Amino acid sequence: MMADSALGLLRPDTLDSQDGIGVINPADGGLIAHARLYDIGEITAMIEAADAARHGWAARTAKDRSDVLRAWYDLIVDHAEELALLMTLESGKPLAEARAEVKYGAAFIEWFSEEARRAYGEVIPSFATDKRVLTLRQPVGTCAAITPWNFPLAMITRKVAPALAAGCSIIVKPADATPLSALALETLAHRAGVPDTLFRVTPARNSPAAGDLFCTHPLVRKISFTGSTEVGKVIMAKAAGQVKRLSLELGGNAPFIVFDDADLDRAVAGALASRFRNAGQTCVCANRFLVQAGIHDAFVERLAAAVAQLRVDNGINASSTMGPLIDDRAVKRVSGLVARAIEEGAVRVGGSATAPEAGSFHAPVVLAGVTAEMAIASQEIFGPVAPVLRFEDEAEALRIANDTPFGLAAYIFTTDAARQWRMMEGLEYGMVGVNDGLISTEVAPFGGVKESGFGREGSSHGLADYMNVKYCLVGGL
Repeated sequence: MMADSALGLLRPDTLDSQDGIGVINPADGGLIAHARLYDIGEITAMIEAADAARHGWAARTAKDRSDVLRAWYDLIVDHAEELALLMTLESGKPLAEARAEVKYGAAFIEWFSEEARRAYGEVIPSFATDKRVLTLRQPVGTCAAITPWNFPLAMITRKVAPALAAGCSIIVKPADATPLSALALETLAHRAGVPDTLFRVTPARNSPAAGDLFCTHPLVRKISFTGSTEVGKVIMAKAAGQVKRLSLELGGNAPFIVFDDADLDRAVAGALASRFRNAGQTCVCANRFLVQAGIHDAFVERLAAAVAQLRVDNGINASSTMGPLIDDRAVKRVSGLVARAIEEGAVRVGGSATAPEAGSFHAPVVLAGVTAEMAIASQEIFGPVAPVLRFEDEAEALRIANDTPFGLAAYIFTTDAARQWRMMEGLEYGMVGVNDGLISTEVAPFGGVKESGFGREGSSHGLADYMNVKYCLVGGL
C-alpha cells in the first residue's frame, strides 16, 4: 500500500509492465514497478519537440518562468512524503535521508525560481563617445542531462531548475536503477505549468546509444553529466565534434584531514555525516581520512565506536541509519577493496554494526594502518568504509591530499585560523569544508577541478552555466 501511494505520483503512461525495465528495491530484491523505456527514435522526437518549445518559453518574462518554477517547488513540498518513500524504495537510502534529499532538491527549484529574475546583462563603459557597449544573457538552447542513481531527485532538480530558469528546454536520462523519482518530478513539473515538451524524462532502452545521441544531435547545445570520470571523458570526446557546452561532475577522492588541534567530537561527527551518508555512496563523501599522529589513535577509537552504533537495515524501517548499496555488484566491489587493504597491511578496527544477510548490504568498516600506496586510498570506494592514514605535519597532509588526479571535495578539521586559510588555499579541490562534513547547499557553487570535472551547479554560477553572454556594440550615437 505504501508503494502504491508513492507510485500514484507517476503518470500511467510512464509505467509498462510488459516491456519496461524492472526497478528493484536493493534492500530486499523486490520488484517495485516497471518503468517505460524509450527508443532512440522516440528520444530524438522529444529533443526536436523540446527545441521547438524552448523559443516560446524563453520569450516569456522572467517573472512568468519564476512563478512556474515556484509552483513546481510547492508541489514537491506538498508531496514530499511520497517522493521520499519512492526514493527509499528504489535507491535503498533510509527514509530520513530521503526526506532530507527531497528538501535539498526542492531548494534548488526555489533558488532558481528566484534567480530567474536576476539574469542580468551589463552596460560597459565605452571606448568611444559615439558607441555603447553592452552584454545580454541568453539561454544556451536545448539541453540534455544524464543523472546518477545515488541522488535520484536532487541531481535532477539542480540541473533542470537552472535550465528552465534560464529559458532552456531539457531532456533528462535518469539512471536505469532509479527512474521512478525522476518520472515523479516530471509529473509534478507538468502539473505546475512547465510545458509538456519542454522538460522530459526518458529512461532509455539503450543507455549508451542515448548518451551518443545527446553528444551528436545538432539541436542539443549543452550536456550536463554527473557520474564517473571514465564516462565523462567519453562524453567530452564525443561532444567535441559539435563543440557542445558541458558541465561535468565526475569522480572524487575526498581527503578528510584532522589536525591535532581539532575538536575531536566535531571531527568524529563530521566523519560520520560525510562518510556514511547514503552508505558512502556520494561523490563528495570522505574517501580517505588523514589524521595527525597526536590525535590519530583517539580519533580511530571514537570513530570505530560511533560506527559500531549504526543501524544497518531496510531504509523503510524507522530505526535504520544506513541502508544497502545499490546492487550486489557494488557489494562485491567494496568487499574486494576491503579484503585487498587487509592483505596489504590495513587493520579492521573495533566491532562492526551488523547488516542483514538478504539484500545488497555491506556492514560499515573502519580501517587503520592504511598507507597512501594502497588501492583503497586511491580508488573511489563508494561504500561504507573509512580508511585512516596517519600523517606528521601540515606539509605531509597537503602532499598526500593533493596526490590524486581528482579534485572534487576536501575536508579539514582544525581550530587554527591561519592553518584553515593555508589549507583552503593549498588544497587542489573545487570545494573545501572546514570543520564541517556536509557542504552541499543550493546557495553555493558545487563542482570540481582536475579530473573531477568542470562547471558549477547551485548559486548564481549554476544559472550562468545555462546562459550565453552576447556582446553588443551600438554605434552611430
